[in-house]
Amino acid sequence: MGVLGQAWDWLADGANWSGENGVWHRLGEHVYVSGISLAIACALALPIGLWLGHIGKGGTLAINISNIGRAVPVFAVLALFMVSPLRSAGYLPTIAALVLFAVPPLLTNAYVGMREVDRSVVEAARGMGMSGGQLFWRVELPLARELVMTGLRSGAVQVIATATIAAMVGQGGLGRIITAGFNTYNTPQVFAGALLVAALALLVEGALVAADRLFPRPAAR
Repeated sequence: MGVLGQAWDWLADGANWSGENGVWHRLGEHVYVSGISLAIACALALPIGLWLGHIGKGGTLAINISNIGRAVPVFAVLALFMVSPLRSAGYLPTIAALVLFAVPPLLTNAYVGMREVDRSVVEAARGMGMSGGQLFWRVELPLARELVMTGLRSGAVQVIATATIAAMVGQGGLGRIITAGFNTYNTPQVFAGALLVAALALLVEGALVAADRLFPRPAAR
């Protein structure tokens, strides 16, 4: 039996799903950290990206600044937080590091989505007497929605995959299953943990795609 088969056997063992170190508990921790991190990143990046795209100013600078987060390894950021006064603040260091990692795709896609709206449509709407607010909500945002959602899906998948680093500093999440497998030389457990992270990322991406399709894209009017 190959490693994947052994990993499946590990997942099929009910004993591995219960208790404080079980899959359900670690999954809950992973979803908690990922969800909060993504929500904060959205609250920071989307309003800024959409507004800068609407006014057409400052977007390049904002994107370049946010992209610094892509150049700095997340684990390095987390390590810095762990030697700061924040080290005793529970999941806060991990959440802060994940937020820095999630902001760039959200901000970039929101800004680019707004700027790629057909200018002739915008000018026609402005010629009809639409105010700036009406133009934003009724024309630009509906047409930018596809790119905004793409950024959201990308950010969500990246956060879920990267949240496994929390285990490296002794915090929870599905990464604890992987690190426990490494520590005990249990290769099937390592593969099982990796499969769980991948499955969660795919599930969330699929849910976001389904949610996007559930609500028809409103036509600009």
